Amino acid sequence: MQNFHVPTKIQYSSNIGIKNLIVISCFGCMIYLVCSIFLAPNNTNHLHTSVSLQDDNLSSQTNLDHIVFGIASNELSWSKRKEYVKLWWKPNRMRGCVFLEKMPPFSSNGTNDESLPPICISGDTSNFRYTHKGGTPSAIRVARVISETVALNHSNVRWFVFGDDDTIFFPENLVKTLSKYDHGFWYYIGTNSESFMQNKFFSYEMAFGGAGFAISYPLAKVLAKVLDSCIERYPHLYGSDGRIHACLAELGVSLTHEPGFHQMDFHGNVFGMLAAHPIRPLVSMHHMEAIDPIFPNMTTVKSLEHLYQAASIDPHRILQQTVCYDSWFSWTVSVSWGYVVQVFDRHVLLPNVQRVEESYAPWKKSHLGGLYDFDTKKYEIEPCRRHHVYFLDKVSSGTNGTKAIYKKKTSEECKFDMSSPRRLEEIRVLSNKLVLDKQQLLAPRRHCCDVLTSTWGNVMEIGIRECKEDELIYMQH
Repeated sequence: MQNFHVPTKIQYSSNIGIKNLIVISCFGCMIYLVCSIFLAPNNTNHLHTSVSLQDDNLSSQTNLDHIVFGIASNELSWSKRKEYVKLWWKPNRMRGCVFLEKMPPFSSNGTNDESLPPICISGDTSNFRYTHKGGTPSAIRVARVISETVALNHSNVRWFVFGDDDTIFFPENLVKTLSKYDHGFWYYIGTNSESFMQNKFFSYEMAFGGAGFAISYPLAKVLAKVLDSCIERYPHLYGSDGRIHACLAELGVSLTHEPGFHQMDFHGNVFGMLAAHPIRPLVSMHHMEAIDPIFPNMTTVKSLEHLYQAASIDPHRILQQTVCYDSWFSWTVSVSWGYVVQVFDRHVLLPNVQRVEESYAPWKKSHLGGLYDFDTKKYEIEPCRRHHVYFLDKVSSGTNGTKAIYKKKTSEECKFDMSSPRRLEEIRVLSNKLVLDKQQLLAPRRHCCDVLTSTWGNVMEIGIRECKEDELIYMQH
C-alpha cells in the first residue's frame, strides 16, 4: 500500500489555524463572562447567598450545633418555668438566649444556673404603638426576640428556633424534622392551633408561638432587618406571633406546616391527644401549666421527666402510635410508645383507633370552643365502660433492642371474666430503636406490631416491627 506523506508546510499551517480558533473562542467566552457579570440584574436576594458565606459545608448533616434558640420569658414567670426549659436544654451543645425585660435576682451563691440558657435583656420597645384591647404590649418585645437573637451573631447557623418559656422541645426530633429541608432556602416552619376557633380568629397560616417555630438562616437575616417597620404597621394585632406572621407574609413567605409541633390549646387531661399522635416525630409541646400531669400520680414536672426518660432511649419513636390485633380474643391493641398502651375488648377498625379522644377541655368556653381541626371521638369518663389503659412504667435498652413495660396506674373495681383484657396487669412492648432515614421522614409509614406467642396469664407481650411491603393493619380471622 502506498504511504501518503503530508508536507511539513501544510501541517504547520493547519496547526496555526486550530490555534487561532482556540484563541478566538476563549476570547469570546471571556467577553461573555464579563458581560454576564456586569450586565446581569442585581441578584442580592438570591436565597443561598447568606448561607454560602457563613456555612461552607452545605452538604453535612444538620445537628444541634446548627441551631440557635430564642426563648421568650419575663422576670415573673422565669423563676417557675425555667424547670420546663431544664428538661430539654443541653448546656454544652445548645446556643441561644432566654429573653427577659429585666434581670431577675441571682441565686444565693451569686451565679446563674449553668443548666439553663444564658439570659439576655430585651431592648426598649416603648416607642412602638400597641392598640389591641385586652392584650399586652409585651407582645412587641417578644416579637423582637427574632431580631435580637439574630443580632447575637452566632456563626455556622442554619436554623433559628423560637418558643415560650413553657414550651418543651425534643431536640433530636427537632433536628430530624429540620433536616428534611434545605436551610439555604427561605423556610418558616411550625404549626397552628388544635382549636378551630383559635385558627379562625388568628390564622391558619400563622405559626403559633407557643408551639415553637423555626426560621431558616437566610430568611431570619432578612426578617430581622425589616421587622421593626412591620411592627409599626400592625399595632392592632394581639400577639407576637401575629406580627411575625404578618411580616413574613409581606416578604411573600407562607407557613410550612409540621404536625410534630404542638400548640396544645387545651385545659385538663390531654391523654387523647398524646395517645393518637400523628406519624411524625414529636417536636414540641406547650401550655404545660394549663394541662394535667400526663402520667397519673405525678407532678407535672415529674411526669415530663418520665416521658423524657423514654425519649432518651428511643427519641424518634416517642408517642408514635402502632396498632395490632389479637384475633383469638378479638382485642384491638394501640401502643403510643413511651406513654401508654390501650387495649379494646372488641374489634376497632384502624381509622377509628387513630381518632383523638376528647379527654380535654376546650381552651375557650363558647359554642365554637369544642371544635377542633382534627378527627375526634367521644371520651368515656366511666372507668368500667371504657377501654383498658396501661401507662409507661419503665424502659430499658440492650443488645436485643428496647423493652418498655406498661402497667395499670389507677384502681378499678369492675367485673370481668378471663376473656376480658382487664385481667392483664402488665404489657411488655419489644422493639428496635426507630431509625428515621430520609424515606421515613419524607414519606412516613406506620409500623406494625404483633401479639407475641409468649403472652400468658396476666402479662401481654407486643413486638413492634416494620410492616411488610403489602401488609395491611386489620383484624385477621
